[in-house]
Amino acid sequence: MAVAIIAASMTTFGQRDSWLGDLLAEAGEACLENATVDPDAVEHCYVSNMASGEFEGQSGVMNALAADLGLVPAYTARVDQTSASGGAGIYAAWQSIAAGASELTLLVGGEKMTHVSTAESTDIIASLTHPVEYKHGVTLPSFAGLTARAYLERYDAPRESLAEVAVKNHANGVHNPHAQFQQAVDRETVLGSPIVADPLRLYDFCPITDGSAALLFCPAEDATDYTDEYVTIEGIAGATDTHAVHQRAEPTVMNGVVESGAQALEMAGTGPAGIDVAELHDMFTILEFLQMEGLGFAEPGRAWEQVMNGRTRRDGALPINTSGGLKSKGHPLGATGVAQAVELYEQLTGQAGDRQVDADTGLACNVGGFGNCVTTTVLEGAR
Repeated sequence: MAVAIIAASMTTFGQRDSWLGDLLAEAGEACLENATVDPDAVEHCYVSNMASGEFEGQSGVMNALAADLGLVPAYTARVDQTSASGGAGIYAAWQSIAAGASELTLLVGGEKMTHVSTAESTDIIASLTHPVEYKHGVTLPSFAGLTARAYLERYDAPRESLAEVAVKNHANGVHNPHAQFQQAVDRETVLGSPIVADPLRLYDFCPITDGSAALLFCPAEDATDYTDEYVTIEGIAGATDTHAVHQRAEPTVMNGVVESGAQALEMAGTGPAGIDVAELHDMFTILEFLQMEGLGFAEPGRAWEQVMNGRTRRDGALPINTSGGLKSKGHPLGATGVAQAVELYEQLTGQAGDRQVDADTGLACNVGGFGNCVTTTVLEGAR
């Protein structure tokens, strides 16, 4: 059964006084209101969240949300796939509709992170790494620095190309009213910021973020009963890579991206050239290069050239991260993959405001860990 997304919403990302339950309810309520749907019509409700227990000591967030929104007796489930929880939630919601198990499914993704210290947050996130790597103090920023160094040296790419990713995505974030950072930065600022994991500096990393986002799904054949502005899920797939990053044969290739991307594009009956706009998981600037290459948007070792020549800017041939990406919009773990789809929904239905590009088909790639698990989704606008 073909599946449509008929409404989308997201909260402002950043440092929020609200706790997770309030953030989830804020996005979920807005999504239902956008579709003018009564809460008791929702049959399934999924919550994408990585670490409510670790961050807040709170479990059962999906049941609490159902009660808060008046969804009872809807079926609920929490979806945890580390930082790819949002994409995995889209997969679960799609499956519920495609299988005929639900006629109306709400997905809300969220995370509350800023109330703990940076060290505590980094340690919670690092718990998703392989125990052997974690025992030696390896964190995701460590992997990013090592991979960035390998990429720059292998492909003779200039350090400025990574800085350009940050510059581009911050420029897009200026026009996103929900973004954590709505401020442009220049290349000199990026290159002059403090070193975090050589050669990566502070502005090569996304921030720690609070926030939530929501999507409402139904059978595509019923979409016009709710709205004339909707998108359909044309392709979706998930894949994994070795849990221990040091076991990978090629450190600059994310096989989970390659596999999930190829499957999602095949299901959609298109290829990389058929994608008009993309939201990629730029937790670190180097990941934008690796995903562009893994998805077939660029040849191995050539993504940096496309960034430098402007192809991925908002006015380029393939706009990437028009939302500002994780880099500028923020990265509330469980909400990120959902927020990627919210951006594509707005782009494909012509509701992106000053960020609007000319696009009929979009792709979202949500990465867990350092490519340990990935979900790729291809969406098409109905307008």
